[in-house]
Amino acid sequence: MLKNFAFKLLLAGCTCLAALSLPADPAKSPKPAIYDEKADGSQQVTDALATAQTGHKRVLLMFGANWCGWCHRLHTLFGTDKEINDTLKADFVLVLIDVNKGHNKAVNDKYGNPIQHGLPVLVVLDTDGRQLTTKDTGELEEGDHHSPQKVLAFLKAWVRG
Repeated sequence: MLKNFAFKLLLAGCTCLAALSLPADPAKSPKPAIYDEKADGSQQVTDALATAQTGHKRVLLMFGANWCGWCHRLHTLFGTDKEINDTLKADFVLVLIDVNKGHNKAVNDKYGNPIQHGLPVLVVLDTDGRQLTTKDTGELEEGDHHSPQKVLAFLKAWVRG
């Protein structure tokens, strides 16, 4: 009886170890980091403003965190929707500001605590660094995604005239 129990215990342990060594379900794998969790947000904004001045563009700050599913959705839309991507490239300098666990708190405070609206949140700056608007991206959602039409309309409303 004891040998049978020991065998079953050993078999159960091997089964558990084998299950742990299997590759993760790709659908449940963590998403790649889109925010630099070590970046100094103030320096990111300074660099973006220099680029924006040279290119006569606006600066679009996207406050968020790598754990934020809606941040990943919006970032993906920025890269996959041709018209949105073209507008971003032509008219904006996009800056992803990590605010995980209070990171870049000074930048959040400087722009009036935009993360109070949730994540992600967008802030548009002119080339002098003046804040033009803050956008709660919940207003750009449609069901389980961001509406490409709403996102594009928002961007177009803030293109430098």
